[in-house]
Amino acid sequence: MTRAKEILKWVYGVLFTLAGSNHFVHTDFYVNIMPAYLPWHEALVYVSGVLEVGLGLLLLCRRFERLAAWGMIALIIAVTPANLQMAIHPELYPEYSPFMLWSRLVFQGVLIAWAYWYTRPRRCAMTHSAY
Repeated sequence: MTRAKEILKWVYGVLFTLAGSNHFVHTDFYVNIMPAYLPWHEALVYVSGVLEVGLGLLLLCRRFERLAAWGMIALIIAVTPANLQMAIHPELYPEYSPFMLWSRLVFQGVLIAWAYWYTRPRRCAMTHSAY
C-alpha cells in the first residue's frame, strides 16, 4: 500500500469514527432526518453510530480493513434514505441550503469510492531474488 493510501486510510477511519460518535452527541439531529416510513428512529441512530465507530476503527486494523471497507459501503448506502429525505424536503431543514443538502448525496458517492479503494487486496512487495 502506498504511503498516501495508508495516510488517507487513517484519515477516513478517524473521520468515520468521529462521525459515528456524533450520533451520540447530536442524537436529535439524526432522529429528525429519519424518513417517517422507517421504524425505531432513535434505535437506528444509535445502531448506525455504533456501526460507524466500529467500522472506522476496524478500517485501521490491517487484518480487517477489507471487511471494514465493505461494511462502510453498505452502511453509507443504508443511510442514504436520511440524506435523500433532507434533499427532497429542504423546507424541513431551512438552516441548510438545498445545494448543500444535494451535495451530501454526491459526497456519499465519494465516500463509497474511497471505501472501495480499501476493498482491493493488498499487493505484496516484489522481491528481486534471482532464480
